[in-house]
Amino acid sequence: MAQIDSLDLIVLVLLLLGSVAYFTKGTYWAVPKDPYAASALNGSAIKKGTRNILEKMDESNKNCVVFYGSQTGTAEDYASRLAKEGSSRFGLKTMTADLEEYDYENLDQFPDDKVAFFVMATYGEGEPTDNAVEFWEFINGESPSFSESSDEKPLKNLKYVTFGLGNNTYEHYNSMVRNLDKILTRFGAKRIGTAGEGDDGAGTMEEDFLAWKEPMWQALQEEMGLEEREASYEPSFSVEEKDDITKEDPNVYLGEPNKNHLEGSQKGPFGASNPYIAPIAESRELFTVKDRNCLHIEVDVSGSNINYTTGDHIAVWPTNAGMEVDRFLKTFGLDEKRHTVISVKGLDPTAKVPFPTPTTYDAAVRYHMEICAPVSRQFMDTLAEFAPTEESKKEMKKIGTDPDYFKEKIVNHYYNIAQAVNSVHPGPWSKVPFSCLIESINKIQVRYYSISSSSLVQPKKISITAVVESIRVPGAGHVVKGVTTNYLLALKQKQNGDPEPSPHGLTYEITGPRNKYDGIHVPVHVRHSNFKLPSDPSKPIIMVGPGTGVAPFRGFVQERAEQAKRGDNVGETVLFYGCRRKSEDWLYKDEWEAYKSVLGDKLIVFNAFSREDPNKKHYVQHDIAANGKLVNDLLMKKANFYVCGDAAHMAREVNDVLAQIVEKERGVPKEKAEQIVKGMRSSGQYQEDVWS
Repeated sequence: MAQIDSLDLIVLVLLLLGSVAYFTKGTYWAVPKDPYAASALNGSAIKKGTRNILEKMDESNKNCVVFYGSQTGTAEDYASRLAKEGSSRFGLKTMTADLEEYDYENLDQFPDDKVAFFVMATYGEGEPTDNAVEFWEFINGESPSFSESSDEKPLKNLKYVTFGLGNNTYEHYNSMVRNLDKILTRFGAKRIGTAGEGDDGAGTMEEDFLAWKEPMWQALQEEMGLEEREASYEPSFSVEEKDDITKEDPNVYLGEPNKNHLEGSQKGPFGASNPYIAPIAESRELFTVKDRNCLHIEVDVSGSNINYTTGDHIAVWPTNAGMEVDRFLKTFGLDEKRHTVISVKGLDPTAKVPFPTPTTYDAAVRYHMEICAPVSRQFMDTLAEFAPTEESKKEMKKIGTDPDYFKEKIVNHYYNIAQAVNSVHPGPWSKVPFSCLIESINKIQVRYYSISSSSLVQPKKISITAVVESIRVPGAGHVVKGVTTNYLLALKQKQNGDPEPSPHGLTYEITGPRNKYDGIHVPVHVRHSNFKLPSDPSKPIIMVGPGTGVAPFRGFVQERAEQAKRGDNVGETVLFYGCRRKSEDWLYKDEWEAYKSVLGDKLIVFNAFSREDPNKKHYVQHDIAANGKLVNDLLMKKANFYVCGDAAHMAREVNDVLAQIVEKERGVPKEKAEQIVKGMRSSGQYQEDVWS
């Protein structure tokens, strides 16, 4: 055997090292850097950067910060719009700031040549939004400990602007912005303009915002010596088409919410920035009529660390329908390059790209942009400068500046953005920069559903009960279709044997990006709620839940039946339920009978069928009034009173009926009865889980 000399050995080693280096390139070294890896959308990423807002403003040379407390994205959208307008019209150096990303001990050091905006949504029963909880606990504390000042007016240098988002169907209408305004004023801060309030309950949020901001800007001009200039569109993002990359590249996001999902792995914790791709264990139709749908869906979370308790909410991450994606891309001249890879970057260090990149036009629109939402008048005005013709430009300007004309042409037709601009000119509107669309269209929001199962009975299976939205607009010639409920209906159809599901003519990419949702999966997370059963099962409860408002109460009754099986003493459990007809939409009819066989006389169910009698409609509030003595007797035993469903009509009328019962049964004046009901709310005895 020939001997290997030292030179041959060195050559062989070098060849071996070269081979190893070649085959491990891109895996262990020279790994392409993911520009989104450190983003808040990356579920496993650690947020870096300062939590000192004054340092952040100094580093980025800003003199105006717009804080937002947002639950569904609307307050965040208004904050972005205020920041852009402040920059383009008045030359302010603006930034937006998520309230949960900063500390507030140094607000007492806020310079008097800067201004802070607070755009605050009120959530639930006068509560802060999830991202505003820490800020609220600090500022609303008994004696907030600011960093330097210990006097009675620690915020005397702070100039601020406030706008609140609320719903007048709730008792604590806009309480967050009202209370924040009082606190800031008490600490010596100076408000610029009036404290604005928008009312979602009256459907006037947008017009309330537009009417408030003009005099506010005028007051801010005078206070800070600003000069108005002619506003024109200034992009916050650069959008670069990457001709050297295809959508098949493994580093291109095709709808994945973060890097873990891009790489095909799911890592907790799962939450608002990191969904769990959950298998749907079961799905079925609850209605017995062909023209309406109500879904019961069982989501299996056993493969995750997700836990819930009875009364919580499940969030479903929706996907836009193919028809709407096609319409949008065609309208803005992007149809032929829908699969072109794009890289989106902030032109300002404080600008946050709302989705991971690189991605494609199709993926950004399909998975990340709320393209089916109502259109704002301000957005129509912004798009005017990019209109295809002078005539369409004039029309867009009129729509964007005349509230009555906007209502006639756009609002009354329930148009989304593509439909709205097509109604002015068929397009294509190819002059509109994609950056403008990213900035002006909200990030697609998850939809929350009251969980309709008991965590005691099925801790790793979460039930959803949802009516599929499909509303024909009178005189408009089209149907408004719910984004998420139709997506769920498509999943249900697929699971039940339909090879090509198309609910109401809509198709969805139900297998998800790169087929990662195949096998009937849906992205979800859980949001915890204060809508809870009493800790003592012997305590009586009264539940009011017509339609799908019965969802959480199915979970409540399911839990109480299980507690009874285990030998617990279960208190009186009364349900007021309502639907149209017993033969069409009586939800869980057979289940109530099964629960009654366990709970016996402890379970009482009143059913109001609103359309059984053609001459008279019968609702849950009528049954409550008719059983006033029972209701009052249980309340005197400290029963919890729960309402779930429509806030605008049903919940408000139930509140009034309850006050009338207290007045009659206890023989107290009307004003005293109303105070008793209000006291029940304050103490948590009266709880609501309602929606507009």
